[in-house]
Amino acid sequence: MALQIVEGCVNCWACEPLCPSQAIYAALPHFLIDAKKCTECDGDYADPQCASICPIEAVIVDSAGEALNPPGSLTGIPPERWEQVKAEIQSR
Repeated sequence: MALQIVEGCVNCWACEPLCPSQAIYAALPHFLIDAKKCTECDGDYADPQCASICPIEAVIVDSAGEALNPPGSLTGIPPERWEQVKAEIQSR
């Protein structure tokens, strides 16, 4: 029972102070979660606090590798349109 922070983390420090079990720590190239300390906020909060504050989609995953804030969940851009949207933004 532990969450993971994967590549894509921008080290913004949003999650670290919210972790009730103090399982998140600064590392390189990105923050990490100590699996021995992580409780997934079970018993403290309804949802994992790190995922609830994380501004980057698909960076915090559960033990099955499923993103807790999947692509499209924060931007509202469906994943199948993401490449098209990026191209539109870059062409401006």
